Amino acid sequence: QMPHGHMPLPSFWKMVEDTLQQSGAQLRTFCQTFETVTPSPVTQPLNPAEERKVLSLVSKHGPDKLYQVTSNINGSKDLDLTLQRGQIVALLQSVDTKGNTSRWLVDAGGPRGFVPAGKLQPY
Repeated sequence: QMPHGHMPLPSFWKMVEDTLQQSGAQLRTFCQTFETVTPSPVTQPLNPAEERKVLSLVSKHGPDKLYQVTSNINGSKDLDLTLQRGQIVALLQSVDTKGNTSRWLVDAGGPRGFVPAGKLQPY
């Protein structure tokens, strides 16, 4: 009952392969365009209070654990943090209590909670 049901099997598989190759080429073009058009996040300058917080986080967790928030985060679940773009946090765990690796546990220089991993970049 499919529109291609009358085709011989080799012709059908050739059509499927051609369609997949065309879709793959379109996806590669889209990805290249997206990477060209979308600017990478810019490191935000820190005010004096934020600098003191960063020094405290470095002394507690080390410089390799620091991340900067790339866009505002509005915590919507229990234990989620609300953070502003440019804030510096320290990574405590790269997984939440249910094993979800897209939510990380961070120390924001006082409050600790979960944030989306995709909104953090190494500082």
